[in-house]
Amino acid sequence: MNKGRRTFIQKASLAGLGGAALVGNAAWAASDQRDPDLSDLDEILSTPVLNTGRFDRPIIVKSIELLRFGDNFLCRVRSTDGAEGISVSNNMVMTHLYPIFVRRIQPFFIGKDLRDWENLLEEVYVHDSNYKMQNLAFWVPLATLEFAVLDLMGRMSGLSMGQLLGEVHHPRIAVYQANNYRGRSAEESIDLIERNVRETHAKALKFKVGGRMSNNRDFPPGRTEKLIPLVRERFGDEMVIYADSNGSYTAEEAIRIGKLMETYRYDFYEEPVPFDWYPETLEVARALSIPIAGGEQEPSMRNFRWLIGHNALQIVQPDIFYFGGMIRSMKVARMAAARGMECTPHISGSGLGYLYMMHFVSAVPNAGPYHEFKGFNKEIPLECATSSLSSEDGVVQVPSGSGLGVEIDPDYVKKHTLVSA
Repeated sequence: MNKGRRTFIQKASLAGLGGAALVGNAAWAASDQRDPDLSDLDEILSTPVLNTGRFDRPIIVKSIELLRFGDNFLCRVRSTDGAEGISVSNNMVMTHLYPIFVRRIQPFFIGKDLRDWENLLEEVYVHDSNYKMQNLAFWVPLATLEFAVLDLMGRMSGLSMGQLLGEVHHPRIAVYQANNYRGRSAEESIDLIERNVRETHAKALKFKVGGRMSNNRDFPPGRTEKLIPLVRERFGDEMVIYADSNGSYTAEEAIRIGKLMETYRYDFYEEPVPFDWYPETLEVARALSIPIAGGEQEPSMRNFRWLIGHNALQIVQPDIFYFGGMIRSMKVARMAAARGMECTPHISGSGLGYLYMMHFVSAVPNAGPYHEFKGFNKEIPLECATSSLSSEDGVVQVPSGSGLGVEIDPDYVKKHTLVSA
C-alpha cells in the first residue's frame, strides 16, 4: 500500500470520528466554541529552526544588492568578513514587487547579525508597519533575501540549505508531474497529461479540475467530470493521482466533485474551495475521506495553525516564496508533523524555485511521498557537481554541496545591474 493510500485511509477514519459536516459560517462559529488544545503547536512556533551551532562569531551584513537582467532578479548578500551568498527570486512576481525589497527590506538588515535571523524575521515584519503588506507583496521579497542568506551561511559552514534547517531526511525526492490543460477538452487533456508523465517517468501526477476561482464553472463545461475517470482509467491503479481545483467550487459542489474523486481512488484533493474560505474548507474536509491539501496561497502563520489544529487540511502546502521563506515554512511542516499530517510544499514561479523546494523537502521528516516537478529552468547557466538536476525514473537527487549547491555562471551574474527604487 503506498503512502498516499495510507493517508486516504487515515483521513477516512478521522472523518468518521468528526461527525456531521458543518455548514458555512456556522462551522467557524462552532469551531471557535470548542477549540482543540493547540498548546503543542504554540510550542513548535516558539522553537528555533535555523542551525547556527557552527557560527561562533557574528555574521554582520555589509551589503545587500538586488540585481536585474531582463526579467531575472538576483539577490547578493555580503558580510563584513567577506562571505557571500546569492539567490534567484520568483521573477514572475518580483517584476512587480522590487520596490518593496529595495525600500522596505534591504535597509533593515544592513549591519544585522545573521545568526539572529529568526528574531529578525519577526522584527522586520512589524518594522515601519510592514505587516500591512502581508501576502506576496512582502513575503516574496523577504524569501528572496532569506535564500541568499542561507546560501551565504551554507558556504561559510560547509552545510547545505537542508542541513541548515535540520537533519537531511530525503537526499533523493520522488516527483509528481504537474499538468495544467484547462481550456482543453477532457480527451485532449488526457493525451497531453500522458505525454508529460512519460517524459519524466513519474509515478504520480497532478492535474487541474474546475475553472480556477470560478464559482462552480468548468473550463470547458463538462471537462472535470469526464477527466476524473479518464485519468484513472488511462494510468491504472498503481498511479498516484492528485487533483487541484484552485478554489473553483462552493463547499456543496466541492463535496460533490470530491466524492467522484473518491470513487476513482484519488490520493489528495487540493484547494477545493477558495483558500481563505476557512469554515468551508473545514466543511469539505469533514464531508470527504479523500485528504484535503492546501496552503499555497496562505500568508498567515496563525491561519495555518487553525487549519492544522482543526484538521481542516490533512496535507499542508506552504509555498516557500509566497510564505516568506524556508524558516517560516518549516514551522508549518513541524506543526503538521505534530498532528500526523504530511507537508507537500507548493512551488511557484520561475528562476530556481525547484532547487529551493528540494532543499526544503530534504529536511522535512513528514514530507509527502511525491513533490511537484515541472522541469528545471534552463535559462540560468549554472553547474552542479552533486546532481544532474533532472528526473531519473521519477526521482531527483538533491544537491549536497554547500548552500544552494550550485554555481551560477559569473559572467551571467555580471550581466545584471543594480536595482534602485
